[in-house]
Amino acid sequence: MDNSVVDPEKTEAVESSEETSSSPPSPAMEPTSPYRWTAYLQILAGHLMIFDTFGYIGSWGLFQSYYISTLGRSQSDISWIGSIQLLLVFFVGTFSGRSLDAGYLRITLAIGCALQILGIFAAASATTYWQLLLAQGICVGLGDGLIFCPMISLISTYYDDKNRALAVSFAAAGAATGGMVFPAIAKQLLPRLGEPWSVRVMGFVFVFNSAITLLVVKPRVAARKSGPLVEWTAFEELPYSLYAIGIFLTLWGLYFAYYYISIFGSHVINVPPAQSFYLIIAINGIGIPGRIFPAWLAARVIGNALYVLIPLTFGAGVLLYFWRLVHSYSGLLAWIIVYGFFANAVQSLFVGSVGSLTKDRQKMGVRVGMIFTIVSFACLTGPPIAGALIDLRGGDFLYAQIFGGTAVVLGSCVLTVAAIASSREIILNEK
Repeated sequence: MDNSVVDPEKTEAVESSEETSSSPPSPAMEPTSPYRWTAYLQILAGHLMIFDTFGYIGSWGLFQSYYISTLGRSQSDISWIGSIQLLLVFFVGTFSGRSLDAGYLRITLAIGCALQILGIFAAASATTYWQLLLAQGICVGLGDGLIFCPMISLISTYYDDKNRALAVSFAAAGAATGGMVFPAIAKQLLPRLGEPWSVRVMGFVFVFNSAITLLVVKPRVAARKSGPLVEWTAFEELPYSLYAIGIFLTLWGLYFAYYYISIFGSHVINVPPAQSFYLIIAINGIGIPGRIFPAWLAARVIGNALYVLIPLTFGAGVLLYFWRLVHSYSGLLAWIIVYGFFANAVQSLFVGSVGSLTKDRQKMGVRVGMIFTIVSFACLTGPPIAGALIDLRGGDFLYAQIFGGTAVVLGSCVLTVAAIASSREIILNEK
C-alpha cells in the first residue's frame, strides 16, 4: 500500500475522490478496503501531532511554576503565554482547516512543524518575559494551529459518523501520552542539565514526530479549491450555532485546572516540589482512558458523540465546584484522576461532535476550523481570568473554582439544547 502523500494537483487525488463517492461511507473500517491501513496511519500521524501540541500544552503547569519563580512575574502574566499558545491552536484552525479542503495539507503541516521546532529551541534560550512570549506563546502557538485542525479534519474524512469520534479520540490520546512524556523529560533532565537543555531535548522529540507524520499523511478526498474561508451559512443551522456557544462556555472554564494544579498543590496544601510532578502526570495520564473509553461508548453503544459529551461536560463542571473540598495531597490526587477523566473526555469528544454536525466531507475542514476559532477566545481568556481571580483572593482558589464550574455547567446546558435541536432537524428531514 502506497502511504505517500497524494499531490492534490494530480489525477490520483481525483481517482481517490471518485472511489470515495462510489464506496460506502466508512471504507476505512472494512477489512477489504484499500483505505484501511492508510486510515490507521492517519490516526498515528494525528496522535504524534497532538502529542506535540496538546501534550506540550498539558505540561504547562510545570512551566508555569518554573517561570513564575525565575522571571518574577505574576500568575496571570505567565498564564498569558500558555493562553496565547492555546488561542493560536484553535484560532488558526479556520485558516489551516481550509487548507485541507483546498489540497495544501502537506505544506501546511510542514510549515507548522517548522514553527513548532523553531519556537521550542528559541524558548530554550529565552531569558526575558517578552522573549518567552514570542517563542513559546506565539511561534509555537502558530505552529500548533497550522497542525491541529487539518490533522483532526483529515482523520474525520476517513470515517463515518459511527466511528469518527473513536478514531479522533485515538489520535487525541496523544495529548495524554505527550502530557506524561514531556514532564518526565523535565523531571529527569532539569536537575542535571538545567532548563535550556531540557527544553532542547523536548525539541528533538518534536523533530522526530514531525518527520514520521510528514512521511505518512495522505488526503482522502479531492481538493475543493473554490469555496469560502468561512461558511457563514453554517450559523443558520440552529444546532451548529448552539454548539458553538456551548463549547465556548465549556472550554472557557475547563483548562484553568491544567495551568494551576501544580501551584495549588505547592502553595495551598504544601505539596513538596518532587510530588508536584506527579500531579501533572496524573491529570494527563488519565487522559488515555478518558479520551478513548467515552469515544468507544459513543461509537459502539450510544451512536452519537454529542449525547456522551453532555453529561461528561456537566460532570466536569460539578467537579470544579468540588475542588474547594480538597485539603490533602491524597484528596487532590483523587480529585485530579476523576476530573482529568472527565476533562480529557470533553476535549476529545467535542472535536468528534463537530464532525457529526457536518455531513459534507469536503466542508469538514472549514466547519471544524470555524468552531476552533470561536473557542480560541475562550482558551485565551479563561486561564488569565482564573489567575486574576486567584490573585484577587490573595492566592485562594475559591473565585476561580466558582468561575470555572459555572462556565462549564452552563456550557453543558447549552449543548443539551443543541442536541435537542439537532434531533428535531433529523426527525423533520426524515418526514
